[in-house]
Amino acid sequence: MYRFLFSPRWLVGSVVAVAAIGVCLMLGSWQLGRFENRVSTHQENGRAAAAAAQAEARPLAEVLPDAAAKVGTDTLGRTVNVTGSYDTAHQLLVPNRTVDGRQGYYVLTPLLTDGGRAVPVVRGWAAGSPGAAPEAPSGQVSVTGRLQAPENSGSGGAVAGGLPTGQLGTISPATLVNVLPYPVYDGWVAADDVPAGLSAVPTVQPQGGDGLSLRAFQNLGYTLEWFVFAGFVVFMWFRLVRREAEAAQDRALGLDPALD
Repeated sequence: MYRFLFSPRWLVGSVVAVAAIGVCLMLGSWQLGRFENRVSTHQENGRAAAAAAQAEARPLAEVLPDAAAKVGTDTLGRTVNVTGSYDTAHQLLVPNRTVDGRQGYYVLTPLLTDGGRAVPVVRGWAAGSPGAAPEAPSGQVSVTGRLQAPENSGSGGAVAGGLPTGQLGTISPATLVNVLPYPVYDGWVAADDVPAGLSAVPTVQPQGGDGLSLRAFQNLGYTLEWFVFAGFVVFMWFRLVRREAEAAQDRALGLDPALD
């Protein structure tokens, strides 16, 4: 009854089905591997962030020793200290920032260092729309806080433009270069000691920076899709074989309508 499987047509069809199943399983396994890599990256970054948060404060000039140094997963959230003087003339308010589920704004004041570069220091967060902010202390100060990565257009709360003077939509060297007359360090520092009326800003993970982003779950979804496709090919092959076998049995019993 199943001798038809050895016919040229069925041999070719079976080979194509096996090839299709193999391709689906290969692509599904590849997508699964990408998902597992992203989960692994997320776990490693989590451990690195925890270690950085527990490490003793280090001078920012050691963590980011030159203008080319960037904030990475190994330095994100690290406690740093930096000495300089606040440039209150260029203080900026960063709107549309959420802390503890509430909408508000950051108060960012550049801290000028002896080396000529400035550190964007977020002195704290306040609820509501941008308004008055506590004055920054004058003279030489020492600031301790957590190093944060530069924001980008996909960061939560980032605003592309159209803000009033004195407000900043995205905290990054690319945006600060347009409003500050001096170079800045990469990233920014969230101060631990905040003035009255402001709240400390928690360490902010950049979009997808911890590895477990929407793209990771897309990989998982693609994995399921490819495995479903492979199962569908198997189902259709067995269904066609069964239908052909039933037709062959009907012909053997003289029940094939085509013979009437």
